[in-house]
Amino acid sequence: MTTEPLKLGFLASRNGSSMRAVIEATERGALAARPLLAVSNNRSASALEFADAHGVATLVIATQADPDAADARLCAAMKEAGVELIVLSGYLRRLGPLTLGAYRNRILNIHPGLLPTFGGEGMYGRRVHEAVIAAGASESGATIHAVDDIYDHGPVIARRTVPVLPGDTPDSLEARVTAMEPGFFVETLQAIAEGRQPLPA
Repeated sequence: MTTEPLKLGFLASRNGSSMRAVIEATERGALAARPLLAVSNNRSASALEFADAHGVATLVIATQADPDAADARLCAAMKEAGVELIVLSGYLRRLGPLTLGAYRNRILNIHPGLLPTFGGEGMYGRRVHEAVIAAGASESGATIHAVDDIYDHGPVIARRTVPVLPGDTPDSLEARVTAMEPGFFVETLQAIAEGRQPLPA
């Protein structure tokens, strides 16, 4: 079976840890993908330096002054680069209707908790792990989902769990989930490339 490389774009606001893992996986032959473009809303994002150092085109698109213009520019840039699947890697802005429409069910995000229980507006980063501990849950994990116009709402692509251990704090649980996320994202993308993990229609 011939695996067609995924044509990837990335959105990152800070260091882009999942993006870094994906790019490194393509370089060592562990992922059938072509990283084509990395975009940030933050000119000083270290994700941009990493992408540039690894031969991936970069672009800064400010979003606050004119979100509609930013949406149009982002959508056009991804299309011009030949991107077919967009990976969110700590992108801290809501996407606009043009980009969401052009890439419906082709924008993937990883959420540091199990959806839908520990998701929604305001549920990000440390808050997710605090909520898991407060709920007395026996497990947490990460969820890869397609992005739509509601926070943490789009179709679930894959989940991976980790145990919540006795004595866990939000810090220790966050460390366990964070350590698992990049590899989980890479493995899920490879399953998509090989046709083992279908995307929503």
